[in-house]
Amino acid sequence: MKHLAKDECGFATALNAIGGKWKTEILWEIALAPRRFGALRRLLPGVSEKVLAQQLREMEADGLVRRQVFPGAVQKVEYSVTDIGRSLNDAVCVMSAWGKAQERRMVLRPVVGQEKPRPLIRLRA
Repeated sequence: MKHLAKDECGFATALNAIGGKWKTEILWEIALAPRRFGALRRLLPGVSEKVLAQQLREMEADGLVRRQVFPGAVQKVEYSVTDIGRSLNDAVCVMSAWGKAQERRMVLRPVVGQEKPRPLIRLRA
C-alpha cells in the first residue's frame, strides 16, 4: 500500500496504520478476541492468505497487533491486539459513527440541482 507523507497533525500516520483494505476489519476481529490465522481467514471472507499475512505483518510492525507463537509439535500462532491497537480501534469506532451519521445526512439532503417540484395552482375565475 502507498503510504501518505507525514503531516503536522499526525492524521497521515493514523491513516497509514489503518490504510489497508482489511486492516480495520482485522483490528476489529482481534480486538474482540485473540484469533489464529485460520480463524481470521474464516471471519473475513474475500481476503486472500497472502494479503492477510502481509497486513498482519504490517500491523505487527506498527505495534497494533501482537503475534504469539506457542511451542509444540504443530506450531500455533495467535494474534491479539496491543494497547496501541486498542486505542486505534477506539478512534476507528468514532470515525465509523461519524460515517454512519454522514450517510443518514446524505440521504436526507436534497440532490444539488434538483428543486422540489412546485405544487400546481389552479386558478378559478
